[in-house]
Amino acid sequence: MQKNLVIVESPAKAKTIEKFLGKDFKVMSSYGHIRDLKTKEFSIDFDNNYAPEYVVPTDKKKLVSELKSEAKKADMVWLASDEDREGEAISWHLAEVLKLDPKKTKRIVFHEITKNAILHAIETPREVNIDLVNAQQARRVLDRIVGFELSPILWRKIKPALSAGRVQSVSVRLIVEREREINNFVSEASFRVIATFILPDGSTLLKAELNKRLKNKEEAHAFLQDCKDASFVIEDITTKPVKKTPAAPFTTSTLQQEAARKLGFSVSQTMMIAQRLYESGFITYMRTDSVNLSDLALGTSKEAIINTYGEKYYKFRQYHTKSKGAQEAHEAIRPTFIANSDVSGSAQEKKLYDLIRKRTIASQMADAELERTTISVSISGKKEKFTATGEVITFDGFLLVYREDNDDEHHEKEENGILPPVKVKEVLTAQDIVATERFTQRPPRYTEASLVRSLEELGIGRPSTYAPTIQTIQNREYVLKGDKEGVERKYNVITLAKGSIKEIEKKEIAGADRNKLIPTDIGIVVNDFLMEYFPAVMDYNFTASVEKEFDVVAEGEMKWTDVIDKFYKFFHPIVEETTAIKTEHKVGERELGIDPKSGKPVFVKIGRYGPLAQIGQANPEDKTAPKPQFASLMKNQSIETITLEEALKLFDLPRTIGEFEESEMVAAIGRFGPFIRHAGKFVSIPKTLDPLSITEEEAIELIKEKREKEEKRNIKKFDEEPEMEILNGRFGPYIAFKGKNYRLPKSVTKPEELTLEECKKIVESTADKPAAKKRTAKKKS
Repeated sequence: MQKNLVIVESPAKAKTIEKFLGKDFKVMSSYGHIRDLKTKEFSIDFDNNYAPEYVVPTDKKKLVSELKSEAKKADMVWLASDEDREGEAISWHLAEVLKLDPKKTKRIVFHEITKNAILHAIETPREVNIDLVNAQQARRVLDRIVGFELSPILWRKIKPALSAGRVQSVSVRLIVEREREINNFVSEASFRVIATFILPDGSTLLKAELNKRLKNKEEAHAFLQDCKDASFVIEDITTKPVKKTPAAPFTTSTLQQEAARKLGFSVSQTMMIAQRLYESGFITYMRTDSVNLSDLALGTSKEAIINTYGEKYYKFRQYHTKSKGAQEAHEAIRPTFIANSDVSGSAQEKKLYDLIRKRTIASQMADAELERTTISVSISGKKEKFTATGEVITFDGFLLVYREDNDDEHHEKEENGILPPVKVKEVLTAQDIVATERFTQRPPRYTEASLVRSLEELGIGRPSTYAPTIQTIQNREYVLKGDKEGVERKYNVITLAKGSIKEIEKKEIAGADRNKLIPTDIGIVVNDFLMEYFPAVMDYNFTASVEKEFDVVAEGEMKWTDVIDKFYKFFHPIVEETTAIKTEHKVGERELGIDPKSGKPVFVKIGRYGPLAQIGQANPEDKTAPKPQFASLMKNQSIETITLEEALKLFDLPRTIGEFEESEMVAAIGRFGPFIRHAGKFVSIPKTLDPLSITEEEAIELIKEKREKEEKRNIKKFDEEPEMEILNGRFGPYIAFKGKNYRLPKSVTKPEELTLEECKKIVESTADKPAAKKRTAKKKS
């Protein structure tokens, strides 16, 4: 009989923990939650004080019965799920479903998977904290109410299969508002003036910038004219010491931001890699908003710094968490063993570990000391001055290990290096003075990382919610992570050199964006609808105040059902009121003007498969009346900004491009974008080509390219069994049979030589095995 059964959340964690516990312990995994609200039903009993109706999903029933029988055999069951609200709820669900005897059940927590931490947890068990469980239940029930009551309204008023969520909808609002700020932004021009001076020795150069921007071309010309005969003298030199302090150790939010900036990871990618590092015992728990480090971590950091860099590089620092309700875990994200400079794992795991380790060590290092020198150059007869700034690192301190990246993409990058030696009253000669037209920068679009920072600053969501929220709004196609093409603009450069002023016009691309969060038309329409009818739910302060109430529940100072009751009594009447409203137009519909050919109105709106343009309106009373015409919008068009002229062009599609191999080539737009129809097949038109202007030659080229790809994809076909094919996929060769794909065994080196019988055997042997389950991170929302 097994004396002890330990239940954790993931098999990877089970494997790591099993190493530390003796033969008297059996470790099993619950694979996340073992029960939840029903997916297709509301599952909340409103007549019984909002009691959630939990069920064990079908795919978990076998696991639950295995856990039950193992729990019966054990003398003691140890619930070892994560140390946060979600983990506490998992332990509670396990205790309830497995009908565990409280006398034979203990809850243990740890925020790192090391031998010491696990043994210490076993020595200091506690009971399940029902206050933390209730905070999680409150979030789950509240989010279910918002989703289930709002979504049907969106189906009726906008389009089927839409959904709304409390935190997700507010995140979309941030992105939509930023996009509108960008669309409404009017750029203002001014001239930045930079002079290159020759020092008295005749060869050394000094670059300096004018301490004000000039308003326009006329002002720039006038200033350079005055500089023709002006004398330039060094008026002042100031040198002052500057100190730079290291950033605090990582929290979930700062790790997500820095991994995005330094390593290019998406928020969910960072969490997935961090989870693997945690479960392998390499880092502490990755869902935390605390910047605190344990005494042990402070001690080992000190040792590592002194041994590697010397005493003068060490400085003891204790960081304190500012955010109220930093309850998720009690320590920042740090390596479990600071001395380990490297870990085993994938290249991404190694990179993230290195980032976490360097940030932790840097937080305990001395300030960097710099010397900042500013040289001021006077211009005879003028108030303005030219200034040159240089920075010299006199002691690198923590910068030796780690430098935090900057999110601000719009600052003018000027390297502040070492300035040449100069003396006050030295007279300089201007080699050239250049006035360059610059423009005020529009607000930047959000990246995943900067969105996380905004959500955190507004107090919306918690460490566990950032990644799933950002994933959800992209999955729902309210927001796309994509690129925006810039617009070409002209700017003027006016140069004074060798006594004459020259002006030239240059071109640049402005406003181009890569990998930014951009709202889709559906995202904008849903946001506007919710803003109009549910402004309180969309209010940033309201969403943050709900989070604070969850914190109060977690502290045991408020009943969770009271939070729900207060919310529901205010929310439900608005739902009923909005459902009853009859709207004349479809939500988000916009009239652009009149079609000159037919004299009918032209609209843009959200259709079943996305944004579309429409000429004319249906008349249900007159069956003989002509039906309206529809055309899908192109990927780069938006119902918010499209013009009448652009919309009318869409009705030129489908258009016949020409003939190829005696079949017509027709360009059109479908729900997946522009395409060419040819001989019963469809070929996508890439972004670089326009379906309205694509030529016959370009279309033929695309058709040939697709054929070549398909030929490479087909490795082998069988005449006697047409449904059996060996194909080349992105992960290598595989068998496709009756709509299903089968992986080839590693022993197969020449797939093209496989016989039909061998293929059948592979299909049969694979079909007998249960499909490998996709491991998904615990859903926390």
